[in-house]
Amino acid sequence: MARRSLLVGFGGFLPDRVVTNDELAARLETSDEWIKTRTGITRRHIAGPQDTATSMGAAAARKALEYAGLTAADIDAVIVGTSTPDQAFPATAVRIQAELGMAQGFAFDIAAACSGFIFALATADSFIRSGQARNVLVIGSEVYSRIVDWSDRGTCVLFGDGAGAVVLSGTDEAGKAGLLSTHLHSDGTAGDLLYVDGAVGRRDMSGHLKMSGRDVFRHAVAKLSSSVDEALEAEGLSYSDVSWLVPHQANIRIIEGVGKKLGLPPERVVVTVDRHANTSAASIPLALDEAVRDGRIKKGDLVLMEALGGGLTWGSALARL
Repeated sequence: MARRSLLVGFGGFLPDRVVTNDELAARLETSDEWIKTRTGITRRHIAGPQDTATSMGAAAARKALEYAGLTAADIDAVIVGTSTPDQAFPATAVRIQAELGMAQGFAFDIAAACSGFIFALATADSFIRSGQARNVLVIGSEVYSRIVDWSDRGTCVLFGDGAGAVVLSGTDEAGKAGLLSTHLHSDGTAGDLLYVDGAVGRRDMSGHLKMSGRDVFRHAVAKLSSSVDEALEAEGLSYSDVSWLVPHQANIRIIEGVGKKLGLPPERVVVTVDRHANTSAASIPLALDEAVRDGRIKKGDLVLMEALGGGLTWGSALARL
């Protein structure tokens, strides 16, 4: 039975089309300065007609497999965090499984909004620790451009599209590397603070994202801070032990606030929100992929990941690369 889950593969995909703040300002009552000051965002990638949660997720997965030196035939499970699936069913994970040519294993989606990747990572780790799987693809793939109201400057400027993936592999060998712990939470009483007002079962609804920005910000600061403490306390570690913070990329103010709490200088916090905007469940694996590939995050580094999303859902994961 595998005792630990190692992060051995990383991959990401961003659509070709880039939309700047100035482009949005040309059709909305907003400005580049207004958006940057409040969110840190300067641009975002927007899915083209050919891009879907499946196609983007599969592209990120292929890169993660290549990085890990594995093939689809080595994978036992595909778990996808997404709030923007291509269909009500089958799951996006099943579609990705087919795209990768997998004839084995199992696949399913997790709907936890922006926390989806953390929830999927924790689930994959459980399968590995129990011995039910050895290699698992964990993917976040989102096309929020198709659920935002493009006339609402308070929400449409915040989001972008993309996909990120990691490969988790089980090992029985002794060592310090691996996914140390994950911590998941939700509070359904706050569900109306961030939601989409439509679904297959509610055809009378428009299906646009709705958000109470100030309330979500308030919850994010408090809950992410407590989640950070929870992860470190579980492993008997302190703020000074953290090499890198790889947070959900929602708002630069929230990211800076958590980084300051940890006592981490800005150069030890991975930030992509300026270029990617909020890609929901895809944001952490996209940021992780970028920082691993450009050499910032190295073998042996202690990486702290955290996210909060609609539900409300939130959680953290601590891993040593």
